[in-house]
Amino acid sequence: MSEVLTNTTASAIGRALIAARRAGGSQATGQVLTLVVVTDGEEHTEAVEAAVRSAAEHPARILVARRRPDSGVARLDAEVCGSGERGPGELVVLDLHGELAAHGGSVVLPLLGPDAPVVTFWPGEPPDDPAADPIGALSQRRITDLASAADPRAALARRAATYAEGDTDLSWTRLTRWRSVLAAAFDQPHAAVESGVLAGEPDSPSTELLARWLELRLGVPIERRTSDGPGLTEVRLRTPDGEIAVVRTDGALATLCAPGWPERPIALPRRSLSELMAEELRRLDPDEIFAECLAAVPARQPV
Repeated sequence: MSEVLTNTTASAIGRALIAARRAGGSQATGQVLTLVVVTDGEEHTEAVEAAVRSAAEHPARILVARRRPDSGVARLDAEVCGSGERGPGELVVLDLHGELAAHGGSVVLPLLGPDAPVVTFWPGEPPDDPAADPIGALSQRRITDLASAADPRAALARRAATYAEGDTDLSWTRLTRWRSVLAAAFDQPHAAVESGVLAGEPDSPSTELLARWLELRLGVPIERRTSDGPGLTEVRLRTPDGEIAVVRTDGALATLCAPGWPERPIALPRRSLSELMAEELRRLDPDEIFAECLAAVPARQPV
């Protein structure tokens, strides 16, 4: 069973974790990393479920820091779940009340898994500079989701200005399959690409990042257009022989067209948060390609 601690300390939480581990018959943690989820609001439930599901592939101690700055006197409450209660890893939900909400780093630090890398995830409004955040500064990997920002395009420009090694974003992770499909299309003989067009929702940071990736790889201008979505909906690359196009209008099934090929359907579904998180946790090294694309983002996004 989980243990609820009210008006507690990091030391008491640590003792509760040890007790839960012993009650489960294990002295070792068996965890490959510590995953810290920082939330402010309603995204808490979905983010925790995604973290727990991703821990099935990457056993982790999951620390959920729920910041509650408007809840009065500074106080720390916690719910401690041992391994096996909510998933293969340990789960601690921390409620940081009042002024303590601004000092999450000092609360989280004593609870980090020993000798394990730290990954921090902000499922809601991302910090302007994740590496300078009190919890982000403790992390080898920092995951944000620009699509959750109040102004995703402005947030993308800020991220480009403050990027540090270890930063990544789920807007980039959502492009993995798009990039794979496009790369596979270019494995076949084709004429040189002369220009291209991308379409996506007006505030889709994924659309902007894919445009920058194509421009860097192909050395041609990529025009960005808007569509009703969901998310990124089409890529059209013009060659002297015709168009190479990937079009997805329903968020699930796309069609791939290329000169000399029959039109073919391909599965290109929008992935769940847990699938995106599981992919990100597979790598802890800096993503150099993401950094290159981010550096190419204009300082001010065009309207």
